Amino acid sequence: MTFVEQVKMQSNDKVVTFHNITAEVREIIKKSGIKNGTVTVYSHHTTCSVITQEDAFDKSMTGLETLQQDLIDVMYKIAPLCTREGIYLHPGPKALKFAEEHGEDARGCHNTDAHLISSIIGRSVTVAILNGEADLGEFGFIYFIDFDTTRARKRTADVVVMGD
Repeated sequence: MTFVEQVKMQSNDKVVTFHNITAEVREIIKKSGIKNGTVTVYSHHTTCSVITQEDAFDKSMTGLETLQQDLIDVMYKIAPLCTREGIYLHPGPKALKFAEEHGEDARGCHNTDAHLISSIIGRSVTVAILNGEADLGEFGFIYFIDFDTTRARKRTADVVVMGD
């Protein structure tokens, strides 16, 4: 059996946005009636990722949990934040023209760092369902992360529950 539902979120602008969607995923599993199987949480947004991680309890000066801030800091060492033109080859003139034709501004196109980070981390996570519960361990949570800091956006995670 397969059960599909979505979780809707609103991301912020100018900052990486973490959404703890664990409660929503647990509720979807419960609604599905599936007792044993898997749940996959997927982002079709190419600048977003889905991960499992523990709650770090402590907050950084940015207001993010310390593990979340550490993740961003490590990722920005690999793919620095796009703060001006010329840091990356993308977007090129064709991409900028395409974006303009579809109502996006040039600033919104300079989110290459978010695309690269999402490619590295991945856009989905699959968790086992045992006895009707997501097997996240004692400290596990599911986070949907929007790495695109160019503008606030509505985001959607697809939640696919499969099993019996």
